[in-house]
Amino acid sequence: MTATSSALPAAFDNTVTRQLGVEIPIVQAPMGWIARSQLASAVSQAGAMGIIETSSGELDAVKDEIRTMKDLTDRPFGVNIAQAFVRDPSIAEFVIEQGVEFVTTSAGSPTKYTSTLKEAGLIVYHVVPTLQAALKAVDAGVDGLIVEGGEGGGFKSPTPVSTMVLLPLVCSRVDVPVIAAGGITDGATMAAAFALGAQGVQMGTRMVSAAESPVHDNWKQAIVDAAETDTVLLNQRHSPALRALKTGRTTALVDAEHNVFADFGDAKSLYYGGDMEAAIALSGQVAGRIDSVRPVADIIGDTVREFGEVVDRLAGVGSR
Repeated sequence: MTATSSALPAAFDNTVTRQLGVEIPIVQAPMGWIARSQLASAVSQAGAMGIIETSSGELDAVKDEIRTMKDLTDRPFGVNIAQAFVRDPSIAEFVIEQGVEFVTTSAGSPTKYTSTLKEAGLIVYHVVPTLQAALKAVDAGVDGLIVEGGEGGGFKSPTPVSTMVLLPLVCSRVDVPVIAAGGITDGATMAAAFALGAQGVQMGTRMVSAAESPVHDNWKQAIVDAAETDTVLLNQRHSPALRALKTGRTTALVDAEHNVFADFGDAKSLYYGGDMEAAIALSGQVAGRIDSVRPVADIIGDTVREFGEVVDRLAGVGSR
């Protein structure tokens, strides 16, 4: 059940929702080959912020996905520019031309695109894994930060810091709004992020397993079946590191001294073909808390409901 404006918690009327133009401060993570129109439009339609990825490097396909979003939803959506994987220097200009109003930048310096995007009137958030990176992004003029703990899936700092430590640290040192990422899957974890200073959350692994996610059912089921201990952190001798599901392929790469991106494998055979050993299946530790494949609208609606229940319960405890 999708939340309606009348049922939204008061905490959702904040800088993040106003800047992004959404009702619900939940952002879908920009996962390569996954964060495309099928998933992102469902997130936007549910009142949150759908994001189109660029980390796949397939910019022609990504550009088509951005155009398709306009046919699938009239709600706001954003685009991520993953700088380490975008080879087209005109990507910022393309995003601006498409009328996109919200951009997240990641996997590179916040100074590369921030000024160009902001001069065109866009809202820019940069993804950061450390306090130092957060301060650099603020100095570069970003509108906000996505603070990503090391328990999250995908590209990580080689020296990961948990969300419980990193989020309040960054929030205590910056004045821009913060979206929390890493370990967020429901209303309770969203409420915890707000308690630590966030004004929004980003969901990755939870959205990979959603009914509208384009990945093969084998991957969704692997997330559902996973324990909280069933991820590994790869590539810690290089950057970025990678958090992924524990499979035969990833277990063999745990102690690799070389850059494991050379062994990433055939992504499409994994993502769309369901061969769990064909490539590295990126996933966060929160897979251990996901027990079913559910529609995006239900995930977001239940998150909003539970968030409100948790906040009300804590307020009640405090008044006794």
